[in-house]
Amino acid sequence: MPRPQKSRRICCYPDYWSFAPDQDTANDTVVMSLDEFETIRLIDYQSKTQEQCAQEMNVARTTVTAIYDTARKKLAQALVEGRRIVISGGNYTLDNTISEEITRKGSTIMRIAVTYENGQIFQHFGRTEQFKLYDVADGKIINEQVVGTMGAGHGALAGFLKNAQADVLICGGIGGGAQMAMQEAGIALYGGNIGSADEAVKAFLAQTLVQNENPTCDHHAHEHGEGHSCGDHGCGSHSCGNH
Repeated sequence: MPRPQKSRRICCYPDYWSFAPDQDTANDTVVMSLDEFETIRLIDYQSKTQEQCAQEMNVARTTVTAIYDTARKKLAQALVEGRRIVISGGNYTLDNTISEEITRKGSTIMRIAVTYENGQIFQHFGRTEQFKLYDVADGKIINEQVVGTMGAGHGALAGFLKNAQADVLICGGIGGGAQMAMQEAGIALYGGNIGSADEAVKAFLAQTLVQNENPTCDHHAHEHGEGHSCGDHGCGSHSCGNH
């Protein structure tokens, strides 16, 4: 039997997940895995050697060479043949560096993460400095903690949440790239919300929290709880998530 393939370590999720020719006239789609993307990022973008790349990805140099050659071939096909590139999947593990202040949870615990600032849902996912984590068992909150993101950027925030064992994210505005990162991380997304973080979690547990289909910055956000109504939330001159 062939030996099982060793997972390749990647630093974080990408900020951008798809690229297409002008006017989106792509003839076909090329799917680049996240481990293939990581070799491009490390070797071509950060100018690391293949040996250095292998060390960072925790695999043999020959493995990096094979992954890198495949990734470059896909880039060439996309550029020459006018194909769309989509980054998705692959045999990888995220760098699990995370603050020691975040407690680990058991398999029977659901963890809800909320973008957080002064008790409210912070409205710009890509600039989130804190998450409030709620651990839930049997439909009840059994633990809460506020944790810092250590200056993580857009793609890194998705990896941060995955390593923090989050199952659900409640947030305000979140861009398309960050939404794709949540999907890749297997984290259920409830975006486009405003108001109290605690009340949003209560609404989620009561199954009354709206799961917006397009929770970008200019999406209508929703208040939570009885007697509340939908309100307009606009970002004004600010940006958020991944545009």
